[in-house]
Amino acid sequence: MRPKNLRPGFLPKSSALLLTTGLLLAPAPSLAQGASSGTTAIADDYRAKAAQFALARRGFEEQAAAYWKSIGEKRQIRNAKRRSNEPIQLHDYVLTQPPVYAGPPRPVDPAPPDEKPTEPRKPDIPVVADFLAAAAEQFRFVPQPPDSEIAFKQAYVKVAAAAGLTRDQVVRIYAFETGGNGTYDVQAGLTHPKPGAKAISPAIGYNQLLSTNSVGLMADHGDQFIKALRRKAGELTGEPKQAMERKIEAVRRMAAFSRTVPNAWSEHDKLAKTTPGGLGIHAAILDRDIGPLLQTQKLLNSVLFARRRGLQEPLTAAELELMNLTGDGNGFDMVTMPAELRQQVPTANFFQQSGYERNPIARRTGIVAALVAAIDAKMDQASKLPGAKDLAAAFE
Repeated sequence: MRPKNLRPGFLPKSSALLLTTGLLLAPAPSLAQGASSGTTAIADDYRAKAAQFALARRGFEEQAAAYWKSIGEKRQIRNAKRRSNEPIQLHDYVLTQPPVYAGPPRPVDPAPPDEKPTEPRKPDIPVVADFLAAAAEQFRFVPQPPDSEIAFKQAYVKVAAAAGLTRDQVVRIYAFETGGNGTYDVQAGLTHPKPGAKAISPAIGYNQLLSTNSVGLMADHGDQFIKALRRKAGELTGEPKQAMERKIEAVRRMAAFSRTVPNAWSEHDKLAKTTPGGLGIHAAILDRDIGPLLQTQKLLNSVLFARRRGLQEPLTAAELELMNLTGDGNGFDMVTMPAELRQQVPTANFFQQSGYERNPIARRTGIVAALVAAIDAKMDQASKLPGAKDLAAAFE
């Protein structure tokens, strides 16, 4: 029987074939229905994978939190033992490596970009231009650049040598921190310029001082820096003398601002990272007179820290770098560690979690002995480069 409403001669061959097989009686899904079904399946698959990832990640983060809590607790035990002159033993360290996430990767959200939930944007890392702008605005200070890179190296060496730092310490730390060719104003992440390179931290200069270091040094030693600049001013006349006097007043304002908070790293860190004044203080490291004072004082403080705690032997460049890299307390812990313990103690014991995760050399080496060896090896290699050779020559 011919279906109603179909005139003879107007039934397409394909329809006739479907009719004879009975398939025309069950309508096929439309293209829109098929697309909708496929989209739903993709969304369901994404949700399932996202749930698996969230579960695995939550388990890892709980494990990591317990690990880093134990790191902090062991550090407190060692500090207490040092205060009471008790020996530090192997069991006073965490002897396992930090947990590493090994679960499923974060799935890619298939939703169109305009439908995805927006994640909080991480603030950009400030760069030299930001420090300069803040210094001019907050302290009416514009750093005086050196006449040349060699001139800055010579000024730095003059201050460092007068403070008792050795050529080996100064040159090898410069080589490690800047890769052997860094300029006085080089910022972390930009030591080897290439297209698309971005700053990875606010660290600047030959020793890669953080903005928090600059604030802390100005709080602790601002008066000392002013005295050094006054001595220079006494040797000048005319406009150079007036320029130095303006510089001294700017340092006075910086020191006063840095002392508006309690003298603690956490407080200096807040100033450095959250206030225009903190940003502006960091610009002082770019000045040809103040920069060498800041750079030298940072290393000298570590030498004096070790000496006050009874270590009279001169620090090797690698040992001084350990203190520069991890902070005086943690660095001193490694410097005074017996060789047999260095072969067993993980580097994670001397970092906060965030610092450890940002430090590829600490993660890669794993134990203290390997970290020291890697620092020495990098120093050996980078000390052969032109920038390091120029710095070494400035001692002659």
